[in-house]
Amino acid sequence: MTDDRATATLAGGCFWCLEAPFEELAGVHAVTSGYCGGDVPDPTYEEVCSGTTGHAEAVQVEYDPDVVSYADLLEVFFALHDPTTTDRQGPDVGSQYRSAVFYHDEEQRATAEATIERLADDYDDPIVTEVEPLETFYPAEDYHQDYYANNPQRAYCQVQIRPKLRTVRERFADRVAE
Repeated sequence: MTDDRATATLAGGCFWCLEAPFEELAGVHAVTSGYCGGDVPDPTYEEVCSGTTGHAEAVQVEYDPDVVSYADLLEVFFALHDPTTTDRQGPDVGSQYRSAVFYHDEEQRATAEATIERLADDYDDPIVTEVEPLETFYPAEDYHQDYYANNPQRAYCQVQIRPKLRTVRERFADRVAE
């Protein structure tokens, strides 16, 4: 048996808001919250939140491309956040909350660019999602991993994450793991 796993790295606001919905999808093996796209090696959450490191809060999605395609992941990604706002998602403001696709190879880059082009007419404002090569992904501190699963009653989880879970379960019901 072969281990056909691929990795996608996506930033669309708070990593907690992407982690839990992506974990719902069939074919997704793991989702790790972390930081990428910046200049400071191995940053802390506090450093990233200061807005001075250049990092985005991101998730790294390990998935089986025979079950869920990279294009499918991007479709879900764009449905989970507003790709037309610069450095902001909901109440979260700063460059660490920017929309970005960090591609792992040229095929991912081409797929991301084609997806953005295809979706452009679906929005009133231009899509500002950055498409850039992944250099290094730094996993976030342990308390950020599985945040929603560990803190479902927190107000932020109720107000920000729960609607995104509903979006995945309703709009992408055919892709949700049983």
